[in-house]
Amino acid sequence: MQTLIPIYEADGSLYRRATEQQLDRLEALGLVARVVRHHKGHINRAILCVRPGRKPLPRGAYLGTPYSFREHLEHGRAWELKHLGRARDGKTYAPPHLRGIFLQVVADCLARP
Repeated sequence: MQTLIPIYEADGSLYRRATEQQLDRLEALGLVARVVRHHKGHINRAILCVRPGRKPLPRGAYLGTPYSFREHLEHGRAWELKHLGRARDGKTYAPPHLRGIFLQVVADCLARP
């Protein structure tokens, strides 16, 4: 049984799954922008070149960290850090029962050595 390799469009959507021979044909035609290989050498996935009429994956669409989220503001989108206690008012960065510990950590960060 042959392993099927996922082939993605330039915008990140799945184009199809193909055998290694089919992928070789696509590469020979110059349609493959990048082949991603496992450290052991087998092919994990392939990414096609941008085709006419298609848009590439936007460079600003990064995942961020588990400590941040994408916030939609009047002037556009921006990254915001997650607040302790899930408060999103922009003023409460620590719940009241953790405020003392939070302020001590901030003070320690601002102290000069």
